Amino acid sequence: MSRFNIFLLIVVLGCALSVVNATNQQRQIFIELQRAQAQERQLQQDYAQLQYQQSAMSKTSRIEQIATDSLKMTPVTTGRTQYLTLAPGAATAEDAPVPTAAPASAPVASRRGSTR
Repeated sequence: MSRFNIFLLIVVLGCALSVVNATNQQRQIFIELQRAQAQERQLQQDYAQLQYQQSAMSKTSRIEQIATDSLKMTPVTTGRTQYLTLAPGAATAEDAPVPTAAPASAPVASRRGSTR
């Protein structure tokens, strides 16, 4: 065999190895693409489920039920309404300082005026 034939044989073997390598890389990239698409579908399902759960959790009837059962809250009735008034001789309501951070446990009547 001549040198030219040996050179062509080496070039053909190099090209064949290059094709095998490119095919292998293409398969690996395709597998990564399939995994990413499966993950995307899973994330979309999770997002849809979270949206459904959020809408279920924010329903007015559920919030009202939790307020009644867990927090022992009752609806407002006119018979239980308290009106705040200023004592005679006290400053007007416009002059009264507005509390910035009133304690949560302090009753409303003890902070300002009296109740009826």
